[in-house]
Amino acid sequence: MAENEPAEDPKSPPDARLASLDERLRQAQADEAARTGGQERKAPAYYRAQGYRVLSVLVSYPAGSALIGYVIDRFAGTNGIWVAMLFVGFGAAIWEVWKISQQKPDQG
Repeated sequence: MAENEPAEDPKSPPDARLASLDERLRQAQADEAARTGGQERKAPAYYRAQGYRVLSVLVSYPAGSALIGYVIDRFAGTNGIWVAMLFVGFGAAIWEVWKISQQKPDQG
C-alpha cells in the first residue's frame, strides 16, 4: 500500500463502528462549540508571558555563562572553562525556572 493511500479499502462496505464514531465525534464537537460559544480557549496572558520568560532563561543563562567562560579561556590561555561555565549556566537556569514556577499568577 502506498503511503498516500487511505488505510481503508474504498471498495469494502462502510464499517458501522466507524460511522458511529464519526457521528459521536461530530456531536461532541458541536456540543463543545455550543458550550464555549464557538471560541477557542486560549491560555491567559500571564501563562504565555511566563512561558516566554522560562524559554528566555533556559536559552540565555547557559549561552551567557558559556560566553563568559570562553572569554576567560581566551584571556587565561586555558581550554575547557567554557564547558564548566555552560553547566553552571544550566544549573542557574534550572534554579530560576524553579523560582518562576513557585510564583503565584498575581505576582509579577
